[in-house]
Amino acid sequence: MTEVVQHLRCVVHLCPCYIISQSYMQRSAGVLLHISSLPSSFPIGDLGEYAYLFVDFLHNSAQKLWQVLPLNPTFEEFGNSPYFSTSLFAGNPLLISPEFLKEKGLISSESLEKFKEAPTLRVDYSRAYLVKEILLEEAFKNFSEDRDFSRFEEENAFWLEDYAVFSALRKRNVCPWDRWTELKPDPLEVKKEKFKQYVFFKQWFKLKEYAQNKGIKIVGDLPIYPAYDSADVWSKRHLFRFDVVAGVPPDYFSPEGQLWGNPVYNWEAMREENFEWWIKRIEHSLRLYHMVRIDHFRGLVSYYTVPKGEKTAKHGRWERAYPEEFFSLLRERFPEFPFIAEDLGTIDKEVERLRDQFGFPSMRVLAFAFFEPHSTHLPHNHRENCVVYTTTHDNMPLKDWYDKELKEEDRERLYRYIGRGISKEEVSKELVRLAYMSVAKYCIIPMQDLLNLGEESRMNTPGTSKGNWEWRIGDLPPAELNLWLSELAYTYQRLST
Repeated sequence: MTEVVQHLRCVVHLCPCYIISQSYMQRSAGVLLHISSLPSSFPIGDLGEYAYLFVDFLHNSAQKLWQVLPLNPTFEEFGNSPYFSTSLFAGNPLLISPEFLKEKGLISSESLEKFKEAPTLRVDYSRAYLVKEILLEEAFKNFSEDRDFSRFEEENAFWLEDYAVFSALRKRNVCPWDRWTELKPDPLEVKKEKFKQYVFFKQWFKLKEYAQNKGIKIVGDLPIYPAYDSADVWSKRHLFRFDVVAGVPPDYFSPEGQLWGNPVYNWEAMREENFEWWIKRIEHSLRLYHMVRIDHFRGLVSYYTVPKGEKTAKHGRWERAYPEEFFSLLRERFPEFPFIAEDLGTIDKEVERLRDQFGFPSMRVLAFAFFEPHSTHLPHNHRENCVVYTTTHDNMPLKDWYDKELKEEDRERLYRYIGRGISKEEVSKELVRLAYMSVAKYCIIPMQDLLNLGEESRMNTPGTSKGNWEWRIGDLPPAELNLWLSELAYTYQRLST
């Protein structure tokens, strides 16, 4: 296999016309796989050895992008969702590698071996929280503050102090912040929370540097809102509204709408402060990632509000933010504009106009392409300034999508588009190839579709609160996948860094 891939690379390097075409098109491809889904010897994937091996896999497969889900802290009471967090700035201590703690002399070999287990195909969150808490407690006791730690505190003071105090008080009160009675945190607990963040970001930046040296760009994900019970809301209450909550209106798929329950932003207050909080959030995110996907992009243009206390999202309304001013400031502060607009679902002409005016790449998903004859998700309707996916973390993987979501007329539409009838076992491979063919400058495929897995590997089912975010790969992808992705990347000229 290695010889074949090397031959393909040699052909590319020897062909000047190919190189010119590649440079002109600026096309690249990558894989969507969250850190928690990686194999490891612990109850959840982490920033350890397998993360580096996965970067090697991407590099050897001629992939240039690695998309991950939000890295924010997760909690069982919030369904372990990375999109419903106590901080939009902090990292998730669950993803810290115990092996690297041991390498730094922060935990003993005995402790490491005590909690090791065979890799599993599901994240065991209850055990993961317990194991990581025990190991991080030991690591904290063995840690001595130094100049590097002090520098971390200084560089992240904008969010770290509030987050550490909030987390310590939350643990002490065991309830949301609006019901706290104990308001004086334990200084040792505050320091411990800072230590966890220090370790997380040390491990993350080490991995990011490794990926960068291999020519891999990491695509991050910005959740639109924090949880109500979060350090962001607690410490910056004037930037949020509490008379309404976030959601989306009723549609074909959700007759009562979706009631998310997060507080929405007070855009008047944001504007008065020249959007400083958002700018600092994005600056922080662009230290973590090379590119950022903005979740629920339309919420930055106009946002849906539901009166607090409503049981469904039926009685909400759209309210307008200040998108022209905010996006102009983004363009000024971040001239490279490394953003992706998550513009799925029902969006209006104004959202499309502003997205295009400011040059945000949009998203196209092939799993949405065959439910109607003229879908914008069909490859011939794609634009260069977009990202094409087969599915997303919220979708059924293609293998079972074929059986369980496509009606007979949808399958016929798919067959006509491809030019032949295909089976359930073939659909993933065919749509991955369609995605690579697309004129879209970015192509990102979820690992589930690359491995031709079914609904057992689904990452999230919107509207449900249990059983999500648990899927893991049992081992690194097989060599055959490495070769196939290399061939696709070279064939469809997705080789830009």
